[in-house]
Amino acid sequence: MPNLRFAAPKEKRVAVITGGARGIGGASALRIAEEGRDIVIADILEAEAADLIKEIEQMGQRALFIKTDVTDFAAVQSMVDQTVKTFGRLDILVCCAGILGLEAPFHEQSVEQFDKVMRINIYGVYHAHQAAIPHMLAQGWGRCVTISSGARNGGTNVVPYGVSKGAVFSFIGALGNAYPKQGVFVNGVEPGRALTEMVVPRFSAEFLANPGTPVGRYSDAEELAEVIEFLCSERNTYTTGAVWSVKGGTG
Repeated sequence: MPNLRFAAPKEKRVAVITGGARGIGGASALRIAEEGRDIVIADILEAEAADLIKEIEQMGQRALFIKTDVTDFAAVQSMVDQTVKTFGRLDILVCCAGILGLEAPFHEQSVEQFDKVMRINIYGVYHAHQAAIPHMLAQGWGRCVTISSGARNGGTNVVPYGVSKGAVFSFIGALGNAYPKQGVFVNGVEPGRALTEMVVPRFSAEFLANPGTPVGRYSDAEELAEVIEFLCSERNTYTTGAVWSVKGGTG
C-alpha cells in the first residue's frame, strides 16, 4: 500500500532560491529542478544565472531569473508577487543569499560593515520568509530552507558573519515551530568547510590542502544541495525547526 504522506502533489511545485545564481544556491536550483519543480532564481548576478536558467529549461522545467536585492523588502515582495503571477503558486523557498563581509579584527570593523552583513544575511532571510509564507499557508503546504554556518560558534576575523548566522539559527528554530500544523516546515542546513565561489578565493593553498575534517576532505555544493532538496520535498514529513549539520564529522 503506498504511503500517502509521500504522494506526489497534484500541482507542479515552484521553488524560489535567493542567491541562486551560483554556489550552494545554484547547485540547489539544479537539484530541485531535477525533481520536476519549476525554479525562480532571485539574485543580483544576472550573467551568472543565464547558463543555469538554460540548464534547468533543458531538463524540461520552467525557469525564471528575477533580479532581487534581498535587503529591500519591497523588492523581495515584488519578486514573490511576480513568481505567483507567472507560475500560479510558490511552494518552496531556499535562502542562500549571503556574504562573509570584511575579514578583519572586530575592533577594526565599522558599524556600517556590520550592518551590511546583517542586512543581507538575516534581514534578507526575514524578508523572503515574510513574503513567501502567506502563499504557502494559503496552499496548505510549504517548505523553507536557509543556509546557516558553523561560524555561528565563532570565526576568526568574521564576527559579523558569525553573529548573522547565529541569528539565522535562532530564526529557524523559532519560525519552524510556528506553522507545521498548517503544512509549512522551516529548516536550515549548516555547512562546515564547503568549497564554494564565496570561500575558495579567501583561503591559502595550504589551508585548502588540509581540510581538517574526519571525512578527510571539504564538501562541495552538490552534496549540500542533496540535503536541501530532501528538506524541501514531500519526503520530509516530520522535520521542522531543525538545522541539519553537514560538516563531515566536525562539531
